[in-house]
Amino acid sequence: MKDQPPARAGTEPSDDRSTVINFRAPKRQRELVDRAARVAGKTRTEFILEASCRAAEEVLLNQRLFSLDDERYRAFVDLLDAPVQPNAKLQALMGRPARWK
Repeated sequence: MKDQPPARAGTEPSDDRSTVINFRAPKRQRELVDRAARVAGKTRTEFILEASCRAAEEVLLNQRLFSLDDERYRAFVDLLDAPVQPNAKLQALMGRPARWK
């Protein structure tokens, strides 16, 4: 079996469907999802799972991104541009071989 990179959420092979997700929805929302799934050429399950995973990834990515006003951005950039102060732990880390080598 070949080594393959991990799949993005919502794109795992369809043969591993060991976890069940159940929920209730109003009829009009189910009909809306069904119409959209048909247009997309997907089953209801595929459509809901892909849309849910996209939304989950967006929420998680938003936890890693931040925005700053001009003053705070300048202060942030200044800190990044400042010379590194001597740090024994950082020097020890930089002296270790990279994990990917």
